[in-house]
Amino acid sequence: MKYLYLTFLIILFSSYAQSQTDSIKKNYVKYTISFKFNDGIFLNFEQVKKNKPLQKLKIVTDIDYNRYDFFEKILENKKIKLYDKLGNMQTINVSDIWGFANKGVLYINHNDEFNRVPVVGKISHFIANASYTNNNYPYRYGSYNNNYYNPTTVTELRQYLLDFETGKIYDFNYITVEILLMNDTEIYDEYNDLRKRKKKKLKFLYLRKFNEKNPLFFPK
Repeated sequence: MKYLYLTFLIILFSSYAQSQTDSIKKNYVKYTISFKFNDGIFLNFEQVKKNKPLQKLKIVTDIDYNRYDFFEKILENKKIKLYDKLGNMQTINVSDIWGFANKGVLYINHNDEFNRVPVVGKISHFIANASYTNNNYPYRYGSYNNNYYNPTTVTELRQYLLDFETGKIYDFNYITVEILLMNDTEIYDEYNDLRKRKKKKLKFLYLRKFNEKNPLFFPK
């Protein structure tokens, strides 16, 4: 009786898994390099996951909607006006906008700039400017020999990771790669067994391996 019950559970689980797979094939499309995001502004990350941006015609502006740099011009402002689902006009802070898609390409708002996301997957990768204060520049004051340190703002390009499950952004280093790989035990164990030097060298390779094994899907 016990074995019959276990067999029933296995069959039930297999049937459920198959139905889930069929549902994904029917209602979702797998992300590939030929995938095109719907053009428009993403107010939040949930809209990105559903590939349902706010279309440009919903934006109140005097700028020609057909301009090739329409989104760039719109987002130069601190605020934009738009019509919501109920037809009411709202004013939105540009700093609160998640990003946009133009000609099928995804852009993310990070560090007050909109940056292209060239690698899209369960773990996405992009590059953005980051600013920080550097106190390592001494200068002399008057005739004294004492060194005074003048704080200087430095801007440099840095690499980031976007977790497409949660929408969280991480610095791109071997530690964060290791954390994100935990969602796949096999790949995580393989990466975790590497020495620190190898982890640093191969982090992009394992990011790609993870994305290939764990594809990203969007609603049709």
